Amino acid sequence: MNFDNVKYVLTDIEGTTTSVDFVFETLFPYFRENRRQLLELTDVPVVRQILDEVKRIAAEEGVSISSDEAAVELLNTWSMEDRKITPLKDAQGILWDKGYRTGELKGHVYADVAPVLETWSKQGLSMGVFSSGSVPAQKLIFGFSVAGDLTPYFSNYYDTKTGGKREEQTYYLIAEDLKLEPSEILFLSDIKEELEAAAKAGFQTCQLVREKTVQAWPTHVADFSQISL
Repeated sequence: MNFDNVKYVLTDIEGTTTSVDFVFETLFPYFRENRRQLLELTDVPVVRQILDEVKRIAAEEGVSISSDEAAVELLNTWSMEDRKITPLKDAQGILWDKGYRTGELKGHVYADVAPVLETWSKQGLSMGVFSSGSVPAQKLIFGFSVAGDLTPYFSNYYDTKTGGKREEQTYYLIAEDLKLEPSEILFLSDIKEELEAAAKAGFQTCQLVREKTVQAWPTHVADFSQISL
């Protein structure tokens, strides 16, 4: 698949660079099994902020919780539901950081990804990541990947703090931050609704059709090696 006038490649993670199974069968269970470690970190400002935010969101949704233990268990429930919600993503990132640094976790990336990132880098292309996972979690999965440290290839990272991945406005904000025309950015994802939002904002788009992914977008490839820039 050929794309012209691309100056920047923005990639999703789950289902695009990385197996969905790794996220659901390794990362999510690791968080759930170790979630109570958050209770040992309540004096750490970022953890305190996460738990207080959980309580605030719960109250908005009509659920009254007062204890940190209840907040942690609500995080567990949100994890089971795969809620795309910032305090959950931040909490996951904190525990995953420990797992990666102790060697309990290794970030999965498909075999085709690292060689193509290297090729694009040599071509002078800039690259970034946009995932619903928190920016720290994104850096961990690529920094401690099975292919080594891939973070030098990426100049920018975006998560739900920027905006929803299925919201057109989010992609305008990313293009503005990158100081590029939307048409100069190629967005890679496995999700049709994300590609639609990016396309409406003027991005070039391509669906990665990995295993368990249904082809649902006109421009699509099976892996990174089939993308020509």
